[in-house]
Amino acid sequence: MKEKVTAIVTWLRKQVALSHTKGLVVGVSGGLDSAVVAFLIKKAFPNQSISVIMPIKSNPVDMAHAKQVNEACGIKEMTIDLTSIHEAMFSRICKELNEDINDDNRRLADANLRARLRMSTLYTVATNYNYLVVGTDNKAEWYTGYFTKYGDGGVDLLPLIDLTKEEVRKMAEFLGVPKEVIEKEPSADLWEGQTDEIEMGTTYDMIDAYLNGHPIPIEHENIIKTMHKRTEHKRNIPTPFYFTE
Repeated sequence: MKEKVTAIVTWLRKQVALSHTKGLVVGVSGGLDSAVVAFLIKKAFPNQSISVIMPIKSNPVDMAHAKQVNEACGIKEMTIDLTSIHEAMFSRICKELNEDINDDNRRLADANLRARLRMSTLYTVATNYNYLVVGTDNKAEWYTGYFTKYGDGGVDLLPLIDLTKEEVRKMAEFLGVPKEVIEKEPSADLWEGQTDEIEMGTTYDMIDAYLNGHPIPIEHENIIKTMHKRTEHKRNIPTPFYFTE
């Protein structure tokens, strides 16, 4: 694990040098993945890394965990409450949609707007300091497309992309992430009571096993394959059209 941490930290420094930027910023939610990234970017750039906490009607426990993570790794932090901005924007959009609003998709649209407001906030902060935005998606989330396009998927660097959820958990233990964060149930904080595994219909253990080539129950395999196929567009750049002769 020490070698993996060293490799990621070295890579982060290289990417900053190649991009002619000065440091790194991450959004910390109080969850496992963002906690690990906060620790990693602090190691890579002790004086040029920032953690941004961005509550939107967020669970106070998650916000407390986010602050606990920042204190544990000693990273510079700022809190930008986006609740009123989200409420104003989402209500305005719904008002314009009026009778055309799709109630079945309303909660998902609300959740995705939260993720995209956080992305916009991170890039505004990053531009101010000439930093890069670091993402928190792990191998399981990337493969299944369990991220918001141009939301938490809208980043410059993905240091955890080759680590399963279990590997991220082991890295968290190695780095000294608070125990409460390591052991909590994964949630993207998209709405009250939301958890990753309930929303996906499968578990990270199942996804990790599948990605490692181990047999899993067919119903879970089908869910994972369907998620991967349905979200292929998220892992690709926008599809261009070219005139041909």
